Formats: sequence, structure tokens, C-alpha cells
Amino acid sequence: MTFSRYAIYFTLPKGPLSEFGAAWLGWNAATGERPNAPLIDGLPAPAHEITATPRKYGLHGTIKPPFRLAQGQTFETLKDGFKIFCAQQSAFALDGLELTRLGRFLALTIAGDQTPLADLAANTVKALDPFRAPLTPADLERRRAANLTPRQDELLMQWGYPYVMEEFKFHLTLTGKLPKAQTLQVETALQPVLTPLLPKPFVIDALTLCGEDENGMFHELHRYTLSA
Repeated sequence: MTFSRYAIYFTLPKGPLSEFGAAWLGWNAATGERPNAPLIDGLPAPAHEITATPRKYGLHGTIKPPFRLAQGQTFETLKDGFKIFCAQQSAFALDGLELTRLGRFLALTIAGDQTPLADLAANTVKALDPFRAPLTPADLERRRAANLTPRQDELLMQWGYPYVMEEFKFHLTLTGKLPKAQTLQVETALQPVLTPLLPKPFVIDALTLCGEDENGMFHELHRYTLSA
């Protein structure tokens, strides 16, 4: 299998939350399987219609956004560089995760202070930037269509993505954009299902190198522990 882009994500270890997330999204990035949707009462539409937009990424939190490899770099050099980076990072624990409305979509976000995770994300973006190819004019046009702030545009030009460094907000996306009323309905339906599955504390002890296949689906390729 060949991959057009790579990304560094936080992915959950195997367990009830990761299994639910794969079924909810309809894509298991660790196994390449497409599980059936869970049966949840009160949804305004079938689960896999609600999750069509984020499905291709699997359940994940973005640390370094998707990028094409720079000239002279290969998957092997990226993998080796990422492995070395992870070995130099320390694991840590945050308070937990919570279900949150972010505008018109739902996600799991950090309950409490996310500073250690934001610092790790910033370090990852910086350390692995030599592996990233420059953005194309089409990439820039697409990103700038989102009405970026001047600072976000600076970050886009420097790091290839506008929502890094101080603009970073960790989240595991659960839905595409929904009408406001549906967002509330889905939140109400998901809350009792998800609450027992959410980790407290939320431990960050590994990062995952993922790749985008020819169909646009992301796969977990290598998961490295933070071992400093």
C-alpha cells in the first residue's frame, strides 16, 4: 500500500473507547476494517451519515497535520526520525476527556489544562517540519478560504497549517458539521453512551504515525511510546 500524505496523531490504545469510536465513525484506522454502526437511541440520522466527514481519519487527535514528504525524504527517514523524537519525549497525564460542542460539530476535548499536550504538539510540529513538503498554491487557496486571522495565516506559511502553536486545540472529532438542532440531539444521545468510556486521567504515552491511502483513508502505521 502506498501513501500520499502522512500525519502524526494521538490514537487511543485498544479498549472500549477506541472500539466505540471505530464503530461510530465506521472506520478502524488500526485494522483497516469498517465496523457496523452502534445502535444508539435518539439520533436524528443514521450514525454513519453523521460521521461521514471525519470517517477517513479514524478516531484521532491531530498533533502534526497531514503533509506530503519533502524532496529527498522517504517513509523510512520519516519513521526513523519520528521514532527518535518519541524516545526523547516524556509521557504525562491530563485530567480527562469530555464531550464538547465545537460550533456545529461534536468532539472529545481535554477536561482541564491542555498545556502539556499543546507543548508536545508544538515540539512535534517543529521537530518533524524538515520532512514536510511546502504547500502548493492550491493548498494555500483552500486553507485561506476559511477566513484565517493574520496570525493563522503566518502559521500556515511557516508550518503548513493555521491551527498550530498557540492556535492549537486538541480534539477527537466525532461528527461532521450539523444543523444546530441536530448537534444538540446527537450530544444528548451520545452523552450517556460515552461518559462511562471516557478516561480519567487521560494518559498521553504514545504518538502514532499515520498514512493516507489512495482512497483517502488514513491508517495507523507505527505507534511509538514516549519514553524519555
